Formats: sequence, C-alpha cells, structure tokens
Amino acid sequence: MLRLSAALLMVLLAGCSLTRSGEDPVQVRLNDLDARLTKLERIMANQSLLEMAQNQDALQAEVRTLRGRVDELQNGVEAMRKQQRDLYGDLERRMTGAATAPAASAPAQPSSTSGGAGTAEQAAYVQAFEALKSSNYAASIAGFKQYLATYPTSDLADNAQYWLGEAYYVTRDYDNAAVAFRAVGERWPNSRKAPDALLKLGFTQFELKNFSQARTTLTLVTQRYPDTEAAHLAADRLKRLPADAQ
Repeated sequence: MLRLSAALLMVLLAGCSLTRSGEDPVQVRLNDLDARLTKLERIMANQSLLEMAQNQDALQAEVRTLRGRVDELQNGVEAMRKQQRDLYGDLERRMTGAATAPAASAPAQPSSTSGGAGTAEQAAYVQAFEALKSSNYAASIAGFKQYLATYPTSDLADNAQYWLGEAYYVTRDYDNAAVAFRAVGERWPNSRKAPDALLKLGFTQFELKNFSQARTTLTLVTQRYPDTEAAHLAADRLKRLPADAQ
C-alpha cells in the first residue's frame, strides 16, 4: 500500500512538473503566427513608404514639366506682346513720316491730293490689321493682299507681308503662311520684321512636320540674329523637334 501511494505521488509530481516547465503547443502556435503577422505588417509598411516615395518623385517630375511648359507659354506671350508694341511704334513712326513726306518731296502738288493718298494707304493698312486683331481672318487676309497689290512699295509693305503670314498661320493654312513669311526675307532682308518672319517660317515648317527644314531655318535664326527674342524662341522650338529629326 505504501509503495502504491508513493508511485501515485511521483506521477502527480511529474505531471505538475511538466505543466509548469512545458509550453502549451497552441500558445506556441499563436506566438509564431503573431510574430509572422508583425513581420508582414512591417514589410507592408515599408512597401507603402517606397510607393509613396516613388509617387512623390513622379509628381515632382510632372510639376517640373508643367512649370517648364508654363515658362514656355509665358515666353511666347511676352514675345507676342513685344511684337505688338514694336508694330504700334513702327506704325506710328511710319504714319507720321508718310503724312509729312509728300509736302517736302513734291511741293508743287496740292497738299490735299498727296495727303489724301497717304490717308487712303494708311486706312487700308489699319483696316486689315484691325480685322486681324478682331479675329476676322478672312477679311484680314483679303485686306493685306489688296494692300500689297495696291501699295507694293509702301513703307509698310514688309509689315503687311508679315501679318498676312500671321493671318494664314492662325487659320492653319501653313502652306500659304510659309510663302508669306519667306517673302519677307526675300523682298525685305533688312526689315525689322525679317527675324520674326524667319522664325515663323520655321514654326510653319514645324507644323507641316517638315522637321529637317524646320531645324535648318530655326538654326539660321539663332545664327543670324543672336541674342534676340527671335533667337531665344527658335532655340526653344529646336528643343521640341523629334530626336530623330535630321
């Protein structure tokens, strides 16, 4: 009896010892799963941070591109404003000279006759130019063509030829625009509109996808008229030519 009791006691003590020192298999499994989950969460967090960084880089690149485009548009607007200011100044000077020249050059003729001719010439030019400003391009084209036919040797003929090209350009009639812009340089190579006309000829060739001709023309602008607004605009457009354009 004493031996049986001793044996039972040893079994109980052994069982208690296993319960205290051994680990619950279920708890072990839970701990392992919890550790794996923590590791996965950490990996996912790192991936999210990486994606956020990549997205931020992409957004920053897009912002830089848009800023470059804005700068380009602003340069174009400033160039157009400068052309407009130059035109008005040139027009005012030439009108003033045209109004006073007849009396000095032909004093024997009645001032009313020569003044009337000058007024008609000026009125024809202004009417065509106002039509262009008002976006009445058909009337502007007709007006400048008639002006050039009637007053081919006028002091404003080179300007009229240039704005005829502009009227064609804005209506996407690039073939006629190219002819008009090219005529400025051929007939009035020393005109103040020659740099702008050569520049717009390059733009026209660009729109016609004649990239080889456009590169030649725009490069000529930068070489013939360095450090001018036309040269800067030509350089900007050269950067937009396709990389494989010869």
